[in-house]
Amino acid sequence: MSDGSNLPDDVSTLPAATPLTRAALEIDEYAATLGWDLPARLFALVDSAALRKADPRIAKQLGLADTEEAGLTPVEQDELPAGMELDKFLGTIAWPDAVAGCALVVERLMLPPGSEQTRPRNASDAQLAEWVANHPKREEVRITAAVLRGGKREVALRLRSKDVAREVLTGPDLVPGLTEALLATFA
Repeated sequence: MSDGSNLPDDVSTLPAATPLTRAALEIDEYAATLGWDLPARLFALVDSAALRKADPRIAKQLGLADTEEAGLTPVEQDELPAGMELDKFLGTIAWPDAVAGCALVVERLMLPPGSEQTRPRNASDAQLAEWVANHPKREEVRITAAVLRGGKREVALRLRSKDVAREVLTGPDLVPGLTEALLATFA
């Protein structure tokens, strides 16, 4: 705790309320070590206890054999196809039964509430993208959206301007469209 606050700098020491929240924060922390301006990353979320039971060798390789702690283990998937739109890609995913959930890390530009009032009317998608990219109050964000097969969801949102673990926002409803798209991969 370098600044004297009650919050640690390392997110892994934060007690998160649920295994899904812990998984989202763990993935966010991993993505933070890689830096910014990277393509989207997809993760399967596997029940850690079930993985230890089903395949002790893999669990040991992942460092799970030494603990009885319940939770979710993120397993990064292959790189997303270059040039394919994210919503189209998500429509191609089918998860095996052993996968309890999934998570996606994406970087986006966000505008503050009320910005849509100044949105150009009848603009094309390209014009809207340019408007957002040049908006003076735009904010670069990294979104880690995580869902469980049963419908639970969690989002960790990191602002590039506040790129420290203790500034990561979390909540189930921060990016509802993205979590809905992830849940659809289990339909």
